[in-house]
Amino acid sequence: MSQISYDNSPSLYLIPTPIGNLDDITKRSLEILKSVDFILCEDTRETSKLLNCFNLKKNLISCHEHNEEKIKKMVIEKLQSGKNIGLVTDQGTPIISDPGYIIVKEVIKNGFNVISLPGATAFVPALTSAGIDPSRFLFYGFLNAKDTKQRKELLSLQNFKYTMIFYESPHRIKNTLENMLDIFGNRYISISREISKVHEEIYHDNISNLLNKTDNMKGEIVIVVEGNKDNVDYSDLGINEHIKIYMDDGLSANEAIKLVAKERNVAKSIIYKEYHKQK
Repeated sequence: MSQISYDNSPSLYLIPTPIGNLDDITKRSLEILKSVDFILCEDTRETSKLLNCFNLKKNLISCHEHNEEKIKKMVIEKLQSGKNIGLVTDQGTPIISDPGYIIVKEVIKNGFNVISLPGATAFVPALTSAGIDPSRFLFYGFLNAKDTKQRKELLSLQNFKYTMIFYESPHRIKNTLENMLDIFGNRYISISREISKVHEEIYHDNISNLLNKTDNMKGEIVIVVEGNKDNVDYSDLGINEHIKIYMDDGLSANEAIKLVAKERNVAKSIIYKEYHKQK
């Protein structure tokens, strides 16, 4: 068991940075940036620009998805020597669709504090400005860049009844919306781009009506999608019939079995045995 302690013992601080407007940085974030002994950052060039805006000088260590495993031992050694460490991403809150999870897990495992500061993150303003039910939602982040894998991911979410939130890049947005239209149907969505920046835009409409808006879309993009309102119920179907629906849509037998088990709230092993017994 681990417990966060605010007793001034060595800690890793997760520090949100602005996603556009520099005024969104918090006073506490600036104080922690000043006080830590060094900063782990996704891109030292981007973090240097930010620090220069606030006249801060700090030692920066690159921490990204390709080197987290290599530097986690060094991070623990620094904490053991009494150092406080900051962790930032290029923009927004660390760990949210960005590197840092491996470091955080290792720090907790070794009994040190992980203190996460509240602050800027793109999906919250995108959700609250979407006009789509925010009471329950799934933050999914980035879908797979490969089309076939992306379609399988969307298919697994087809019957999810709550609001869903995705991140997407400009060069993939149109293809992603086309896949959503094909698999989800013509649902109501919101597209937010360049949140808090000069060219911030938000679109609200059905998917089909927004496809033509994506041709020259630039910047960071958040898609908010309403959940399945059709109340699809497969409980009257036999297990093999249920599995066949997903296999006909392109899933493998194992992928379909996993999805059916999830939808029926039954152990995957039970669905697997029943499927092969009835074959």
